[in-house]
Amino acid sequence: MSDLDSILAAARTHAQDVISPQVHDWNEQGQWPRAASDQAAKDGLLGLYCPPEFGGQGLSLGDGIQVYEELGKGDGAYAFALSMHNICSFALCGFGTDAAKEKWAKDLTSGKKLAGFVLTEPQSGSDPMIMHTRANVDGNSGSYTISGRKAWVSLATEADVYFVVVKTSDEPGHKDMAMIAVPADAPGVSFGPRYETASFNFLPLADMYLDNVEVPAENIILPPGKGLSGSLMAIDIARASIASGCCGLMEAALDTALSFAKQRDMFGGKELDLEGIQWMMADIATDLEISRLLYKKAAGLVGTPDGPLAAAHAKRFAPDAALKAANACTQMLGGYGLLKQYDLDRLSRLAQMLKLVDGTTEIQRVVIARSLIKRSKGLNNVQMP
Repeated sequence: MSDLDSILAAARTHAQDVISPQVHDWNEQGQWPRAASDQAAKDGLLGLYCPPEFGGQGLSLGDGIQVYEELGKGDGAYAFALSMHNICSFALCGFGTDAAKEKWAKDLTSGKKLAGFVLTEPQSGSDPMIMHTRANVDGNSGSYTISGRKAWVSLATEADVYFVVVKTSDEPGHKDMAMIAVPADAPGVSFGPRYETASFNFLPLADMYLDNVEVPAENIILPPGKGLSGSLMAIDIARASIASGCCGLMEAALDTALSFAKQRDMFGGKELDLEGIQWMMADIATDLEISRLLYKKAAGLVGTPDGPLAAAHAKRFAPDAALKAANACTQMLGGYGLLKQYDLDRLSRLAQMLKLVDGTTEIQRVVIARSLIKRSKGLNNVQMP
């Protein structure tokens, strides 16, 4: 068994033995399952892209991203949170200072500490160019003093270090943007009330406040001028990871519907014998295969000029397909699809959440449309009537 096969097998077991049996309890308790993420670390799922010398698995993005499909069979929000932790670990090991790696790398890959990626602000939404969080540099020590407010911070109050994207001047544009590691216990860091969510209440989400938070120069992950490009690359990884998790969600919904339909008596046979039901499931199966191809292609192109477009295609298609699949599978069960025990309502809500995070479906269409406009400029004009 290859390293990748063993990691995927571990993720599959984690979804079956840890996530699925407990996720309803997690949501009722409204608390991040730290014991579960600790187990994920032991299973080798928290250092996917980090080199072995830092305790990681050393997988490529194209290989490691398949883990979220397995985890998504258990819960898409849990898979999303672990994917963001892995993105931060990847950024640290790939771009951080030696001092930062020494301070955090092994703790992040071992699960002793969790990391969160912090970009969005309340007023900016999907436009990171509109950013008000400022980091002023001390000309003598090189330390940074950060002030501002961030929104939709995942693992709020739960992560141990946050990778915060900031501007380092009042000049318009992105040439001054940086990414800085901010410890959760740094003086001046606080969080607002947790957002109330319906289907992923265990994942803490909140606003983050930074009030003259001072961090040393060694905490720089991406220096001024590199912050935006690095953040956009992180978002591309996140979008492909979400598409991967959506595949797991589709599989979970499809398997529930198949298991139900093969047993249910209907019109002298089983529900699964009905051509209409077969066609519905066939469409889901095709969408699942397309989504797999899209996220794997996107993961392989991250960091290249074609990466953002490939990630946009994956993020545009897979969450829509997942929501359609969850709703169709609910329909196949009839009234029973509404019952908690079959989990389809939770999957529908999760699919809706995955349509929104890290760039809505509409934002992906904007990215795709811009590429088409650019393409049109290279085409010869057709004869107009």
